[in-house]
Amino acid sequence: MPLNAPETELRAWIRLSLEPGLGAARIRLLLSVFGMPQDIMAATTGNLARYLDSALAARLRQPPEPERQAAIDQTLDWLQADHHRLLTLADPQYPRTLYALTDPPPILYAHGRLDILNRPMLAIVGARHATVDGTRNAHAFARHLALQGWCVVSGLADGIDGAAHAGALDAGDAGGGTLAVLGTGIDRVYPSSHHALAHRIADQGLLLSELPLGAPGLPFHFPQRNRIVAALSQGVLVVEAAARSGSLITARLAGELGREVFAIPGSIHSPLSRGCHALIRQGAKLVESGQDIIEELRQTALPGMPAHTPAVPASSRDTASYAPAGSGQDTADTSNTADTADPSDTADAAAPLDLNSAISLTDTDTDTDTDTTTDPDSGALLRLIGHDPVDLDTLQAELGWSIDRLMAQLTRLEISDRIHRTADGRYRRST
Repeated sequence: MPLNAPETELRAWIRLSLEPGLGAARIRLLLSVFGMPQDIMAATTGNLARYLDSALAARLRQPPEPERQAAIDQTLDWLQADHHRLLTLADPQYPRTLYALTDPPPILYAHGRLDILNRPMLAIVGARHATVDGTRNAHAFARHLALQGWCVVSGLADGIDGAAHAGALDAGDAGGGTLAVLGTGIDRVYPSSHHALAHRIADQGLLLSELPLGAPGLPFHFPQRNRIVAALSQGVLVVEAAARSGSLITARLAGELGREVFAIPGSIHSPLSRGCHALIRQGAKLVESGQDIIEELRQTALPGMPAHTPAVPASSRDTASYAPAGSGQDTADTSNTADTADPSDTADAAAPLDLNSAISLTDTDTDTDTDTTTDPDSGALLRLIGHDPVDLDTLQAELGWSIDRLMAQLTRLEISDRIHRTADGRYRRST
């Protein structure tokens, strides 16, 4: 399709997003100082060095290295395909709700229907190793909400995420659709078992990623993805979650951004109910039906959020009710299980979206605790993080680590609830 901005400008945006050590927060700062990306590239090394270290400032003044030049060219080639778009911070179609983040993605790779971005959004997240009742609830709530005009946002993970996407799609063309935020490059599917689901979303909904083409599912990509899920949505529904899980990170970020947080209760004996019960104790709204969510969100519309579309006629509405574990209540049509992940699948691969081949990856988007007590890297990092928030640049300067190494350790500590990320992008101790 035709490029939505001059090629020179797009090359500059892509170059900035690919530059090691720069990051979304710094890019936003540079844009506020210099203007458009091409203006940043045209700035003198001295002016850039006021905001960046001298080596990085000097590198930005040079032509891209061959590897990054090839990645820029590959992205421009990818943009030639139908329904492929690159949304920059300056693009009118860039989701304005992401401006609530201190580090909004400078660019978003989009594949699918961009009109999805104009719809009111609700995130549904939860355990990857979900129960049968959990996946049924996620599917039923998503279908009901989509039939009321809501776009269901999730992260394409196994379990609850996949069931939520499938439920929204099963609402049909009259529904609000679904949006999947990926923790990989947009040309990859993770887990590969969701290859067919990802194609279905690309055809009927929208896939988004801030990561460059070919990016694998590294550990720290998933919390990055979660902040986008939280910021896009007017509220977040947690269906099932362990006491320490990525879903709780999404819920906490949503709360810090002023979004509503909802949770479905479950059996006191189920480990996957503990996260939801903890959220409810902390003030999340207990919900038993999709209508509970709709009524709450109608009262708490946020500035900058898309207006809610009119509800469909009552005669065509679906219902979604909470089914207690073991109740036997069938809350969704489960005849189509092709998009439901196999709970026994503990390791998977990220598959190219348009191919059946895959690259081997370790499954990192889990709902299990992470032991940090014997990891020297985690110990060194914890010694620098106190109860007062500290920013990423300070941590990197003190430790001298690469950004990948630092983000991997921050992710481990966040998943294990030793630290948490504040709404302004900094980190502090949880206790």
